[in-house]
Amino acid sequence: MKEAMFYKTFEEWAICQLCPNNCIIKPDHLGICQTRIYRDGKLIALNFGEVSGIQIDPIEKKPLAHWRQGTQILSVGSYGCNLKCPFCQNYRISQEKPRVITMTPEAIVAQAIANDLEAIAYTYNEPTVFYEMVYETAKAAHLKGIANVLVTNGYINEAPLLKLLTYIDAMNIDVKTYDDQKMLDMCGGRLNPVIETIKRAKVMAHVELTMLIVPGLNDNLQEMSRFLAWLFSEVGDMPIHISRYFPVYEYDLPATNIDLMLQMQKVARQYFTYVYLGNVGD
Repeated sequence: MKEAMFYKTFEEWAICQLCPNNCIIKPDHLGICQTRIYRDGKLIALNFGEVSGIQIDPIEKKPLAHWRQGTQILSVGSYGCNLKCPFCQNYRISQEKPRVITMTPEAIVAQAIANDLEAIAYTYNEPTVFYEMVYETAKAAHLKGIANVLVTNGYINEAPLLKLLTYIDAMNIDVKTYDDQKMLDMCGGRLNPVIETIKRAKVMAHVELTMLIVPGLNDNLQEMSRFLAWLFSEVGDMPIHISRYFPVYEYDLPATNIDLMLQMQKVARQYFTYVYLGNVGD
C-alpha cells in the first residue's frame, strides 16, 4: 500500500483525480477501479507493489509492430481497471482480485536487467490504476537506460498522463468503440478522454492503436469508416491493430466473423498505412 498520487480531500471525502471517473470516495470505501481506498484522511493505492503477472514476451504481443521489432520485453501487471467492459479478455485481474506477489519497482527493473531486456511493459490489467507502481518503476528503469511501454485503455486525466509520459517510450492504446454513448453504456467511460490521450501521447512517444471488434459494439463498417476518417484528421497516421473478439466474461455473442475483419482491414487501409489483424489464427 502507498499513498495515492493525484487526489484532493473535500470535507470528509477524497476526490480521486487520476482518471475521468473522478471518483468521490467516502472513508473506508473504494473507487470504481477497486484499487483506491480513503482511510485516515489519505487516499491509499492498495495495489502498490502487488504483481499479478510478470513474464518475458515478444514485443509484437503487446501489440507493437513498429517499435523495436523482433525484441523481447518484460511484461508486468497488477489488478484493477477503471472501465467495466463485459467482454474483458483479462477480467480475472481487471474485475477480480487475483493472487499476487510482492515486488518493488527496483526488483522489477533488476529482473529486466538480469534477463538482458531493454524494455518493460505495464500491461495485463489497466496500468492507469496501478499508477504509482508504474510511475516509480518507469522512473527507475529510465535511469538505467531501460525503455517503458504502456498497454492502456487511455482513460486517464491530463496531469497524471503528462507526468508519466516523461518516462514512457511507446504505447498501445485500446479504442473501445466509435460512439460515446455506446462506450458509456457498455464500458462505463467516455470516448473523448481516450482521443485526448492519443493526441497527447503521440507528441511524446511512439503510439499504436488496438480496436477489439465486438459484435453489437463496434462491428458496423459504415460507422467504422466515418470514425477512422475523423480519427485520421485528428491524430494523423499510426499503426492500427484490429483484433478479433471471442466470447468471454459476461459477453456470449459469437466470435467476430473473419470475413468482416478482412473488410474492416480494407476500410481502415483507406486512411491508415499500417493495419494489422489480430486473433484470427494462421
